Amino acid sequence: MASDAPKALNRLGQSLWLDNITRDLLDSGTLKRYIDELSVTGLTSNPTIFDNAISRSSWYDKEIRRQLDAGASGEGLFFNLAVQDLSRAADLFLPIHQRTGTVDGFVSLEVSPVFAYDTKQTVEQAKTLHDQANKPNVFIKIPGTPEGLPAIEDSIYAGVPVNVTLLFSTDQYKLAADAYMKGLERRVEAGLSADVRSVASLFISRWDVAVKDKVPADLRNTLGMAVSRQAYKAYRDILESDRFQRLANVGARAQRLLFASTGTKDKTASDTLYIAGLAAPNTVNTMPEETLLAFADHGKTTHALPRDGGDFDATLDAHLKAGIDLTALSTQLQSEGAKGFVKSWNELLGAIEAKSKVLA
Repeated sequence: MASDAPKALNRLGQSLWLDNITRDLLDSGTLKRYIDELSVTGLTSNPTIFDNAISRSSWYDKEIRRQLDAGASGEGLFFNLAVQDLSRAADLFLPIHQRTGTVDGFVSLEVSPVFAYDTKQTVEQAKTLHDQANKPNVFIKIPGTPEGLPAIEDSIYAGVPVNVTLLFSTDQYKLAADAYMKGLERRVEAGLSADVRSVASLFISRWDVAVKDKVPADLRNTLGMAVSRQAYKAYRDILESDRFQRLANVGARAQRLLFASTGTKDKTASDTLYIAGLAAPNTVNTMPEETLLAFADHGKTTHALPRDGGDFDATLDAHLKAGIDLTALSTQLQSEGAKGFVKSWNELLGAIEAKSKVLA
């Protein structure tokens, strides 16, 4: 029996998004059911999700054949498939997008990591994909790496809604928020609308995986939560800053903080660990399907995260005392994440190529 937990989360002001997209999820009506019954109000995707769906099923075979006949191949063929899926999902979320004053109801599509070090190419692709989808509620995902920050600023300036991905620390989040506001400030200066949407995606569970064998038992599975709470405080500080208020006065909206990588990796910990403890107003939690179903089944949301993030300092200090260099680790996690993204991308293109050969 499903609990009322997803609705309770919604009532606290947090958006609950699904970190998954497959053609089967759309065709079977499952996504529609999650929207109607489990308060799901948006969706994120990544290359690994598409890779698994394309290589391990026949859901895409008919469309891949059609695309091959039309002369599409490789990356172009993949983006055609992805845009089809995300456009359908965007249509399902459109009533939510409209009902929430265009704050919620977004879906996300990632740019190719091939251009990671090329700002101009990344921005061009972000614009092309956004135009191809042609939906008001599509985010283009750009990594918040040092190389990605100029592309985020330029894409926002170009009017492309951006999901800044691969953020791990509060410092990395602040740099992403700065890039967002710079893009908006340039728009205002140019006489353009300051209403270009964005979310900043903070990855949580990987912190705990990285330190699990390096800290005492009582500190296990506490670091991701502490970092998230610290980032939430920084998020609230930015929203109340004079700089953001000046932008808000001319129509800008919050770049919402999004908690990502919220599936529990440690089988001995609660399977809803990163949901119940991060119920924060005006944020998003994007969760894998398994975590969503677990939360709907037995999750509990007791209270909202306090404005100051609650007590995270003691936990961060305890990790420092245990010899964890948090700054170095956040840089390492982001760098590994970026490399993992390239690897997933290459595997995805390999799956498309293998499938194309079979179907051709």
